[in-house]
Amino acid sequence: MSSQAASIAANPAISQPRLLLHLEGLAIFIGAVALYWTEGFSGWLFALLLFAPDLSMVGYLKNPQIGATVYNAIHTFVTAGILLGMGWSLEIDLLLQLGLILAAHIGIDRTLGYGLKYATAFKETHLQRV
Repeated sequence: MSSQAASIAANPAISQPRLLLHLEGLAIFIGAVALYWTEGFSGWLFALLLFAPDLSMVGYLKNPQIGATVYNAIHTFVTAGILLGMGWSLEIDLLLQLGLILAAHIGIDRTLGYGLKYATAFKETHLQRV
């Protein structure tokens, strides 16, 4: 058994911040998909846009600072929350759909270990520095 596996086995999940962050991501993904589904929103729009937020990586073509800034602006629950809040308060279904799709995308990212980026390097994320 590897030392990491032994460490996880010896410690309950609640004492593993990284594991909890991955599980939170999964919970957000499941919740966003469930809400999207129960609202009867468009499945084709969900499928089409689920990975569209990753286009924000294009900022890295300029430099890591711009890349991290653009990527983080899109990949934060704050942005998803703004879309959801505006959609709900203004009664605009498209904004609700976009907010839920973004939340689901971020949830997948967090579940897989992809976090917000530091400007130093693309692979340096908040989940790796926990």
